[in-house]
Amino acid sequence: MKTAIAERIEDKLYQNRYLVDAGRPHITVRPHRSPSLNLLALTRVCPAKCYELNQAGQVEVTADGCMECGTCRVLCEATGDVEWNYPRGGFGVLFKFG
Repeated sequence: MKTAIAERIEDKLYQNRYLVDAGRPHITVRPHRSPSLNLLALTRVCPAKCYELNQAGQVEVTADGCMECGTCRVLCEATGDVEWNYPRGGFGVLFKFG
């Protein structure tokens, strides 16, 4: 009997598609001089790796590829560092199951 080879999470995520709503991102980061601890945490815990530090030391978000899991919403809801809304109808992540 063969043992199935475990697939990497990146291989599974690659099968998802994302319909970009050009010019209307559903996530924005509040302007800041230095990032809060929660924003810094997002650079490590976002499963889609949408958050990163830029050269000025500020956290930026690239909403393309967001899985809409809500991690950033939960982590930054109290501080207001991130404004998160669902994408407009027909846009956002398109999960492939199977």
